[in-house]
Amino acid sequence: MRDYPSIAAVDLGSNSFHLVVAREVDGRLQLLHKEKQRVYLAAGLDDDFNLSDDAIARALDTLSQFATTLHDFPKESVQVVATYTLRNCKNLNYFLAKAKQVFPYPINVISGQEEARLIYQGVANHEHDSHNRLVIDIGGGSTELVIGQHLTHKLLSSRNVGCVTMQKAYFADGKLSAKRFKKAEIKAEQQIESITASYLRLGWNTVIGTSGTIKAIAAMVHELTQADEITLPILEQIKQLFIDAGNIDNVSLKSLPEERKTSIAGGLAVLIALFRQLRIESMRLSEYALREGLLFEMHQTDEFDIRTRTINTFSDHYNIDKQHADNICETIKLFTTQLKAQWQLSSYDAEMLCWAAKLHEVGLAINSSGMHKHGAYIVRYSQLPGFTQAQQLRLSALVRFYRKKIKMPELTELIDEELTHFNRILAVFRLSVLVNQKRQQDQLPELSITAVDNALILHIAAEWIESHSLFQADLEQEQNYLKTIGIQFNLSFR
Repeated sequence: MRDYPSIAAVDLGSNSFHLVVAREVDGRLQLLHKEKQRVYLAAGLDDDFNLSDDAIARALDTLSQFATTLHDFPKESVQVVATYTLRNCKNLNYFLAKAKQVFPYPINVISGQEEARLIYQGVANHEHDSHNRLVIDIGGGSTELVIGQHLTHKLLSSRNVGCVTMQKAYFADGKLSAKRFKKAEIKAEQQIESITASYLRLGWNTVIGTSGTIKAIAAMVHELTQADEITLPILEQIKQLFIDAGNIDNVSLKSLPEERKTSIAGGLAVLIALFRQLRIESMRLSEYALREGLLFEMHQTDEFDIRTRTINTFSDHYNIDKQHADNICETIKLFTTQLKAQWQLSSYDAEMLCWAAKLHEVGLAINSSGMHKHGAYIVRYSQLPGFTQAQQLRLSALVRFYRKKIKMPELTELIDEELTHFNRILAVFRLSVLVNQKRQQDQLPELSITAVDNALILHIAAEWIESHSLFQADLEQEQNYLKTIGIQFNLSFR
């Protein structure tokens, strides 16, 4: 029997943590296993956006369970993303350090825009539609809204309003009243109003809701009316039922599980606000969302890597010298291959550096003076679909320090990871750019590079270097620059 490889996606949401395992069978994904644990992460945020010890403990317990399920899964077969609560909490690094002790897979904190894009991919790859559609996901801490057609998103937005945060603000004690709902709905509408015009202008034919909050509301709708679609009058009916009950504990609906009662009133207020602001007539439910979008992208070949498309689009927009970037990339591949064993460099490291090569001159769009600083700012604060926040910061750091002095306080601000490995790939990137700075690939000599611990040696023909004294001076200056990051760079003439 043929052995099909399995892949797994983990979604660390603000309300629940999800794990999905699938395998690739004859070019398609087959879902094998799902796990869901309510963690109530957003409820553990204090007023200063620090995650409480209790919330961290709940999260670590679930991650430990997931680690057991994923035992023996190689790291490249598991993708883990964290959303609103973890991207906003102040003690993220503390949490990640604790998580690493019980969960061996990297946790990628993604932006709201990236979350919205992945949600749309999850829906779009399972439900096909030739017209514009609006996809809405109400999470624990944020709400994502996407207009797209087929597999292509046209408009992405993530608003900082979710079922848990609204529940904490307006229904924390479980009491339900018309006055509280009105305040909650107004607050939600304020969060949405800035995007309303652009969404209405683009328009849509169908509206799709996804994930836990909307799924729970859809179940209540079906119990009360037997309808399969959600409409504003039915939402108002459910709200009145809640108000009449007076307290969420008094709401008696078979379709509303006890664990959902801790956030459903907040979610209902958000959905009513969305229906009003966006003039939604009806919404249907989809079973697919972020984790399915994550699985789909893991399933794709490199040819369809969204990050590669993003970088190419970005470099086109800024009129990057593609030949120059390609030449740098060839040098990167040469150096990373030669240093693979000594410095444990991976194909991913080479890919990241090649992306940086395509971005390192974007700062020219502002000014050639300080272009590396301008470029780093552009890369750091632009929307780069497919990239996690940590990956985007890493790209920004590579662009910022590909030339001139390396300022450690600025570098450590951008890079949270252990610096030894990053410093090594930064050295490779700087040298790859340096040897190609004249943009005359045909005039370069044969180069090779070796390393022992943090000592890096560039081997170059003595005869060639004698006739290129300026190039030698640049390399010797680089020796001083690399000392800042603990790299002892030397030249060897053959």
